[in-house]
Amino acid sequence: MNLIKIFIAGLFFTISFSSCSKYGKVLKSTDADYKLTMADQYFSEGKYRQAQTLYEELYPIYKGTDKFEELYYKDAYCYFYLKQYRDAENFFKGFSEVFPNSSKSEEIDYMHALCFYKQVAKVELDQTNTSKSIGVMQTFINTHPGSPRIKEATEIIDKDRAQLEEKELRSAELYFKIGQYRAAAICYNDLLSDYPESPSGDEYKLKSVISYYQFAKLSEYGKQVERFTKVIAEYQDFVERYPQSTHLNEALEYNNLSLKKIKEIQYE
Repeated sequence: MNLIKIFIAGLFFTISFSSCSKYGKVLKSTDADYKLTMADQYFSEGKYRQAQTLYEELYPIYKGTDKFEELYYKDAYCYFYLKQYRDAENFFKGFSEVFPNSSKSEEIDYMHALCFYKQVAKVELDQTNTSKSIGVMQTFINTHPGSPRIKEATEIIDKDRAQLEEKELRSAELYFKIGQYRAAAICYNDLLSDYPESPSGDEYKLKSVISYYQFAKLSEYGKQVERFTKVIAEYQDFVERYPQSTHLNEALEYNNLSLKKIKEIQYE
């Protein structure tokens, strides 16, 4: 068994050494066409780092020739496949600027937008790139309305919006959890404004009603009537927006509690 392991390790070392030795010879070659051929071969084999190094060494030689567009195109993809999305974003943008009339323009615009999506952070983190991703994907859709990639672009926008919605929801829930009920109510209503088509809209409105109720209940005595009146207004808005909601009865309870509180205060 040990002999087999030693043999496999030795074979792997030999292959790796041979590969590195061959790549070293390519780097040292002064034949530009040979280097380009090898760069294309490395690219097709998925050896993007080696291909990238060769492509960028050849920029000054092929710039202005009919081979430069394909070289630049593959170099941009090297960055993308290596998951260096910020650099890939810049290279795809650069391609569009250098070759504005390229037959690959629609593909490149999509890849440029896709790089922003690939840089979207987890929902717990800053969502600046999520907003950027929506913007550039929408620009792609507007610029290429007949593109076969419209479906994928739309799906990415939907995913981005869902993530931003989740981020806002977590903020609202945190405010509620720590007893900042007015801030929670405002956040829940902002969710309704920002995502009017959300399937969770009636839940957000219910939580707004509850948040305003808790805020009113904890308010100083002199402001309670005004704030319980706000709960009633929120309930009425709930009924108008979601007359078929399964949460109507729960919202009604907070409306009735608020009416009762107002009466108690007025008759004291």
